[in-house]
Amino acid sequence: MSEIKNKIALITGAASGIGKLMGKLLLQKGLHTLVIWDVNENLLQTTVAEFKEQGFNVIPYVVDVMNTESVIATALKVKNEVGKIDILINNAGIVVGKSFNEHSHNDIDRTMIINSNALMHITKEFLPEMIADKSGHIVNIASAAGLVSNPKMSVYVASKWAVIGWSDSLRLEMENENTNVRVTTVTPYYINTGMFDGVTSNVIPIVDPNIAAEKIVRGIEKNKLFVRMPGIVYTLPFIKGILPTRWFDLIVGKWMGIYKSMNDFKGRK
Repeated sequence: MSEIKNKIALITGAASGIGKLMGKLLLQKGLHTLVIWDVNENLLQTTVAEFKEQGFNVIPYVVDVMNTESVIATALKVKNEVGKIDILINNAGIVVGKSFNEHSHNDIDRTMIINSNALMHITKEFLPEMIADKSGHIVNIASAAGLVSNPKMSVYVASKWAVIGWSDSLRLEMENENTNVRVTTVTPYYINTGMFDGVTSNVIPIVDPNIAAEKIVRGIEKNKLFVRMPGIVYTLPFIKGILPTRWFDLIVGKWMGIYKSMNDFKGRK
């Protein structure tokens, strides 16, 4: 099991949504210090004030994870001011929610950098200390979208496929090198946090953010390789592997309505 009590955790995109919920749960389980990275300074200060009022030790940093130089510089500040990070949760992410031909070049770059590249740069900054200490846990928030193609989220899907492939490859490397650094890849269905406001799902239930946060934290404690939710997401790789593509399109896309789930997407305002 990965210990949470008296450890130091860093969560990106933790000023709101599931990032904030995971941070609160970790603190309630005895986390010594929570480091919060977020690009929204107002939300960051509000969240920190709320946590500190409850007696928790929380340290905020305003960071735009799109800026690699800023990521490197802030990571150095964290290591100098706070110390070694024991639990790193790469949570920050965005979605555009348009057909690919409606994406601007900036939409493509922002989605791939924030959802994929940033996770690698952030992890690279904190991983050496974990390896040297032979202790640490990295959690990468991907998505069930990284397992299933879907209209109106092609670039988001691409970014999450990249996360899943990189994250699990990192896990194998850490195991092969006997580092004792754990890696957990999280692939949830739509989570009801506002990020996917307007999506419809008639068969698979949209995930409650509190339940999602609890499952991820439990996954950290139990050193789970993957945390997928709801349970049907565990079957997707198998179903996709055995069914011909057109059958998969018919069953998952049409009958289950996945391919129409983004038709009324609005997103977070």
